[in-house]
Amino acid sequence: MAEGHRGDYGHAPMIPIRDVNPTRSTPWVTWSIILTCGLVFLWQWMMPEGDSTSFLFTWGLVPRRLTAGDPGAWSTVLTSMFMHGGLMHLVGNLWFLYIFGDNVEDNMGSARYAVFYLLSGCAAAAAQYFANPLSPVPMVGASGAIAGVLAAYLVLYPRARVVTLIPIFIFIQWVELPAVVFIALWFALQFLSGLSSLTRSSHGGVAYWAHIGGFVAGLALVLILRRPRLPDPSEGWRVVRLPRAQRRDDPRW
Repeated sequence: MAEGHRGDYGHAPMIPIRDVNPTRSTPWVTWSIILTCGLVFLWQWMMPEGDSTSFLFTWGLVPRRLTAGDPGAWSTVLTSMFMHGGLMHLVGNLWFLYIFGDNVEDNMGSARYAVFYLLSGCAAAAAQYFANPLSPVPMVGASGAIAGVLAAYLVLYPRARVVTLIPIFIFIQWVELPAVVFIALWFALQFLSGLSSLTRSSHGGVAYWAHIGGFVAGLALVLILRRPRLPDPSEGWRVVRLPRAQRRDDPRW
């Protein structure tokens, strides 16, 4: 989620290329979110400039409208999740969702995952609202909900590997990081940037507190909505039936 027209994941110092973590099912909800966000942005892009600005202020989440008690502002908590302020904002968000969302949906199932995604997005909007309830700038973007997806991925697949591009001065380094390292570094950057944003007035930019709120909500929600882990046959789980005589002498029987 971003305030104004800057991207957020597009400014990350580490860019994930793919994860080494296969799925067993088709991520219908993840693909549907990507398609919906893309179509909304295309519709917005085709509008005249004045209409596009009006569209952002009407359907984006403007904190000051909520504070003033505007009843129409409550619906924007949901609609703002599917809007973006620019092409890089859109591409950065949806790329993160594409890489990490399919595995989380694979674990939860599509219905639970949809609930998880929307609740994470609502928590993200709430966090950014309380950080600056008088802001007149519309908040738009999927990154608050996607932060919840990253938190769920961290809990569910901490050892999965993430192929990552790291720019170092004029060089580009490709490394394969454990998910726990990649996501922990990402969250640390959001938290430090969020603290810094409290000392300056907001006139647009990245809504870091939305990322933090979505991430924290995701950590809690995944514990409720995840599916129990089934034993992996490769780990050697099996039932062994002992002879009757041996069972009689075994103290466990």
